[in-house]
Amino acid sequence: MKFKIIIPLLLLSLFLKGQNKQDSIILKSIFDEELGHGQSYDNLRELCKGYGKRLSGSPIAAGAVKWSYSKMKSYGFDTTFMQEVMVPHWVRGAKETASYHITSGSKATSVSVCALGGSIGGKIKGEVIEVRSFEELRSLGKDKVKGHIVFLNRPMDDTKINTFYAYGGAIDQRELGANEASHLGATAVIVRSMSLGINPYPHTGMMMNYTDSVAKIPACAISTKDAEMLSKDLKQSAGLSFNLEMHCQWLPDTLSHNVICELRGTEHPKEIIVVGGHLDAWDMAEGAHDDGSGVVQSLEALRLMQKLNIRPKHTIRCVFFMNEENGMCGGLKYAEVAKLNKEKHIAALESDEGGFTPRGFGFEARGDTLKRLFAYKNLFTPYYMDHFQEGGGGVDIGPLNELGTLLIDLNPDTQRYFDFHHAATDVFEGVNKRELEMGAAGITGIIYLIDKYGL
Repeated sequence: MKFKIIIPLLLLSLFLKGQNKQDSIILKSIFDEELGHGQSYDNLRELCKGYGKRLSGSPIAAGAVKWSYSKMKSYGFDTTFMQEVMVPHWVRGAKETASYHITSGSKATSVSVCALGGSIGGKIKGEVIEVRSFEELRSLGKDKVKGHIVFLNRPMDDTKINTFYAYGGAIDQRELGANEASHLGATAVIVRSMSLGINPYPHTGMMMNYTDSVAKIPACAISTKDAEMLSKDLKQSAGLSFNLEMHCQWLPDTLSHNVICELRGTEHPKEIIVVGGHLDAWDMAEGAHDDGSGVVQSLEALRLMQKLNIRPKHTIRCVFFMNEENGMCGGLKYAEVAKLNKEKHIAALESDEGGFTPRGFGFEARGDTLKRLFAYKNLFTPYYMDHFQEGGGGVDIGPLNELGTLLIDLNPDTQRYFDFHHAATDVFEGVNKRELEMGAAGITGIIYLIDKYGL
């Protein structure tokens, strides 16, 4: 009896080893092709240098949509199309200016600021009150806050190894600061930029919508270098006079598009695996890490499969989502259409953490599915991408969760990410070619395995 059991188990073990070897060969061919003849870096250059500052609703974003469609068509995939989506249209206007006087009649000290996405414009002058938390702000009460400019100066936590945890611990200032300060009668709010370094670059980002119960006040970010200087001067001379001028405004919503291409599945064409990133970017720079890297890596996954004649069993779909930064409209529209068309999405991977050295993947899965996915770890060990963890996804693919879709995100090393995030430093030159290509190859590899073995 034992002999009869051992033989099938031995055969199964040998079969799995054979499969593992075959998959290793395929993954090696993927990395070889990308590192030797990849097109992701050149595509990123085209996107960034031709269509930087592609904020939703802008003419530049519209140009990026046309470029994306043309680029996808040029590869001759089975299908390429655009999906209509209405997006918000906020404009920064003329460059913001800010300065302060320590004492009346003293020389003005200029500081680097930028409007937060969604803010109103305005020309404000007033004394500054510095706080490190909303609790501290609320404790001051309306009597001390009314008529003042509130300076929210809580740094990101340097001790957090995962920089996104540090970001999460400080971002409430940006998202809720205007409402909290306005509720107490403030005339404007200045928020310390979300960056771990001390540098002269202000970092923008979306603030939460103004609530109906408060007056709308201008909201801006100040560079970490100037935040340190302002804090120091406030300690030496409380009540310094601050001048802020911003010209941003909301315009009517604009028609835009998600851009989509696909390789049709040979066995399960109606079952879809999505890989994507967001095409839009803040208007401070070129959106190279956020998220030009993610879209070109996603496109490269389909190109590599086609180049290496890997015909997928399921339909592999690449999506360039529009409007992740200030509305999520692209991701919501995509999920809405998928639900309406009763499409079956078995998995979706998003790359939106920069084009840095890839370390592994996060999976929004549990139980047997997670164990099955973790079984692929050793295949990625030669590429130093075997950090697999539970918990994954992304803003754009998040709405697919209710359809039962496995959500995945590429996890690069993000120690330098917040040097670039939403700032003027996020340019093509800040992306390393090899790191970008390693990520593109890794994405292709995990998509290949999920397609081959299913879930």
